[in-house]
Amino acid sequence: MKKLLFVAFLLISLSLSAEAFMDGEKLTFKVKYGIISAAEATLEARTSVYQGTPVWYLTTNAKTYSFFDKFFRVRDRVESWWDKESFLPHKFAKNLQEGNYRQHRVHIYDHPRAKTTYQRWSFKEARFNNSEMDMPGDSQDILSAFYYVRNQDLKVGKSVMVNITADGRNMPTEVMIHRKETVKSIFGEVECLVIEPILRGEALFKQTGNIYIWITNDQYKIPVKLESKISFGSFVATLESAQKVPLKLK
Repeated sequence: MKKLLFVAFLLISLSLSAEAFMDGEKLTFKVKYGIISAAEATLEARTSVYQGTPVWYLTTNAKTYSFFDKFFRVRDRVESWWDKESFLPHKFAKNLQEGNYRQHRVHIYDHPRAKTTYQRWSFKEARFNNSEMDMPGDSQDILSAFYYVRNQDLKVGKSVMVNITADGRNMPTEVMIHRKETVKSIFGEVECLVIEPILRGEALFKQTGNIYIWITNDQYKIPVKLESKISFGSFVATLESAQKVPLKLK
């Protein structure tokens, strides 16, 4: 569900403008395992402030439905505070609960120094263990990278490399734009680009297979479908509702 998203990409540009999404955009996905509707995941973007600086506050939440909790309970939340001018993240936080697996991790980014403070919560000690590490100065986090790519001019057959700093690692990531494909969606039949982010490390969940994302082939690049394998099987996530989007719902 959250891996759903959720994924990452491309190089930073100061000429970037957040025209691909609107303030208050909320995308809700239904997640299926085989024929079973097992979970719901949301992506949201809204205006906020981080230590006095205007930012996009980006969040994704994933949770299994109550009937599915007895098999594999998921309660995940991922957050990013993404600067509105530089389009670089200030802070990234990830709090995952997947079955018996728990994870709470935070990155604080210092882009001018090309450093990040990595905070990893110890459930045994009930405290954060902090460390500072080097990173490329233009690093994105996993969630901000997804919104960044929506502002790019993607071409079929081309790949883009970007560095993602998360989970205490710098992860060079290749985003492949495979093909165009028309799919049914809440916007009717739309032409999409099928993209595949290849991460060298953990994504929003522990990645064990390929991730394919269908995004509308227009200036908005709204994700309408995702397919992937995860640690406990495979899933398909389909966009079920959308708020504050420029496309007309059918």
